[in-house]
Amino acid sequence: MGMRRISVLLLTLLAIMPGAIPTWAAQPVRARHGMVVSRETHATQAGLKVLESGGNAIDAAVAVGFALAVTHSSAGNLGGGGFMLVRLADGRTAFIDFRERAPESATHDMYLDANGKLTRDSLTGYRASGVPGTVAGLEYAAKHFGKQPWAELVQPAIELAAKGFPLSYAQANGLRGGGLNAFPESKRIFQRDGNFYEPGDVFVQPDLAKTLARIAQSGSQDFYHGETARLLAADMQAHNGTITLADLEAYKAIERKPLTGHYRGYDIVTAPPPSSGGVGILQMLGVLEGTGFEKGGAGSAEVVHYMTEAMRRFFADRNQWMGDPDFVKVPVAGMLNPEYIKKLRASIDPVRSTPSSEVKPGVFTGPESFETTHFTVADDEGNIASMTYTLNGGYGSKVTATGLGFLLNNEMDDFTAKPGEANMFGLVQGEANAIAPRKTPLSSMTPTIVLKDGKPFLALGSPGGATIINSVLEVMVNVIDFNMNVQDAVNWPRFHHQNLPDDVRVEPGYSPDTVAILEKNGYTVRRVGAQGEVAAIRFNNGWLEGAADPRTEGTAAGR
Repeated sequence: MGMRRISVLLLTLLAIMPGAIPTWAAQPVRARHGMVVSRETHATQAGLKVLESGGNAIDAAVAVGFALAVTHSSAGNLGGGGFMLVRLADGRTAFIDFRERAPESATHDMYLDANGKLTRDSLTGYRASGVPGTVAGLEYAAKHFGKQPWAELVQPAIELAAKGFPLSYAQANGLRGGGLNAFPESKRIFQRDGNFYEPGDVFVQPDLAKTLARIAQSGSQDFYHGETARLLAADMQAHNGTITLADLEAYKAIERKPLTGHYRGYDIVTAPPPSSGGVGILQMLGVLEGTGFEKGGAGSAEVVHYMTEAMRRFFADRNQWMGDPDFVKVPVAGMLNPEYIKKLRASIDPVRSTPSSEVKPGVFTGPESFETTHFTVADDEGNIASMTYTLNGGYGSKVTATGLGFLLNNEMDDFTAKPGEANMFGLVQGEANAIAPRKTPLSSMTPTIVLKDGKPFLALGSPGGATIINSVLEVMVNVIDFNMNVQDAVNWPRFHHQNLPDDVRVEPGYSPDTVAILEKNGYTVRRVGAQGEVAAIRFNNGWLEGAADPRTEGTAAGR
């Protein structure tokens, strides 16, 4: 029985026998010389082949990123953006911010109608897109941290687009919906003008292959200054879109300093703003440390209680204070101040839920020193790439750029279109994340690397909108506090709280007794389906242990 079948069986057993801890463990994929964990098997294999040909983890991550733009249409992308966290064998770290940015024409109230009500323009259509960053980000990573020729890293994606690949059941089924039929170019490419693809059909994308070939030859110059840029800008102009050629020409990937912190003897390297995720991970771990929450055991009401209360308090701060650090002062130091974290910890009742209406964001003064995908790559030299990128919603804005073959993002919805009203992920955010020209929307993407005694211990990340941060937190806690192997940690049922709405969402697998205790103690418990899609690698005595998520078609492969 293969690793995927074992992983799926474990999750099924947890759903059938709620609360039961299996007496056997699901096993990760193990290898000595390299590991790739991603959402889709062709992309995973593209990265593995780069490792086998002498490329390092960053080279492989670039190849995976381009391949997913072909094989994972709902999230893999050229028309979106994201983050890559890099740790090199010599200990250096870097965070590459290639998040989408608001176009120059963006305005504070651009998604409000004449009556001040939200429109759907931030979700669907040409006006929903921020300036894409993926091509610039992948090129930056390859130039600064890779070692193989650029064209060789793009070539696997070109071949997948030009020759095609057989669609899985989930891929074919996904292309039938998603609102793609509302836009002729999307309907033509992804739905064969209504003659829907069936599982096993070979999906060929000639327009995308031509775009990728230009990128292989000219790099980001083509996408932001060349033929692709001109075609994209013309398509935007023809459809009352907001992105201009000048917006594309002005785009640059930004290298930022990763956030670092500590938890129970481990060092954490994670995402800084404009991601909210790294701050969240460090604040929540700080709140949990010293509570003794882990004594309740994985899956217990006590563990869910303490972790939920930490989540609730962080999201109150997030929604009030966090935004693009190039535009607003984000009080990172205040949110991670040990005295403030101590105050948050002390405010948690040992048993009962704290209503979100009673949880107020902190007050900080003084100077400061949904549809997404994540993949993780490690090589035998000790280099690590942990990358999350996105179109935001599934299939982004549903718009395919005419003649270019790639979908555009709907990332503008990650801004606060109207303070006090929820976005597509239910997040109620504040003025710090309001729309402004050239501004980056606040993100939850949280690529993270954990070190023990200065050596890599765990690398991971997740898609899933606001659930990203909590999915990453839970897998980390499962490995560090509950001593699970990395596959069990990824498989374990998850839960989520984001302050508003005031409910704790739980996957199948929690016992009726646990749920009853939570409800008795004041929680509104809402049953949900799968949460997140963690791709993780653990470093264990010379072995690379890859864990794909059985909630998806994720795969892990090593050499």
